[in-house]
Amino acid sequence: MLSISALEVAFQETTVLKGLSLSAAAGETVGIIGPNGSGKTTLFNCISGFAAQRSGTISLKDQEIQSLPPHERARKGLGRVFQNFGIFRQMTLLENMLLALESRPGEELSVSPWSSAARRRKEEAMERLREIHLEAKALNKASSLSGGQMRLLEIMRTVAAGAEVFLLDEPTAGVSPRMKDDVTEIIRRLQALKKTVLIIEHDITFIERFCGRIVVLNEGHVVLDDIPERVRADERLKEIYFGQGA
Repeated sequence: MLSISALEVAFQETTVLKGLSLSAAAGETVGIIGPNGSGKTTLFNCISGFAAQRSGTISLKDQEIQSLPPHERARKGLGRVFQNFGIFRQMTLLENMLLALESRPGEELSVSPWSSAARRRKEEAMERLREIHLEAKALNKASSLSGGQMRLLEIMRTVAAGAEVFLLDEPTAGVSPRMKDDVTEIIRRLQALKKTVLIIEHDITFIERFCGRIVVLNEGHVVLDDIPERVRADERLKEIYFGQGA
């Protein structure tokens, strides 16, 4: 579904990703961990088109996408959920969801709010909000939500837009412990829908709930790529986080 080969990304004289290769099969959930500065967010920025690579290829469904702008990658099924909330805060929840539905490839747009297409989209938008228990806040501005509610809205909005591959950048950042359960529920829903999911997280215990594989990055390289149990037991993981001889 998603394949990255020999990816190199540099900012001025600093090379952040150094020939990185990684793949995720259709329906697979992959956790990505590593210390600060290891290249995790740069990897997601490059995949989604917000950072340019010096060399290497990025393929989505066997089609190279590295030369496409972000919106074209999104239209091909790539969904990005940002660490700092990528929602439109001054729009209502309903408007946020409608915008996602209208952006789907082939969606019929209509000027009239009373057209059948507009009514159908509104019904679907309300159903999506109902799935994350936010339908009562549909007419509230997104800025009124808690961090956890913003995260749920952002993920569900990406689902509504028709994404097949999800890049979740620290989905529990800024989320209360209670709301973590709601984030867990929606990630499990993505898995039930057979979506391909890549999750950046610092909390290895959290991503072990979902991931059959964990990839460890360090200094722009893939250091480990294995099942969670083997990654946890590998001495290299301790060396990366705590220094040699830990």
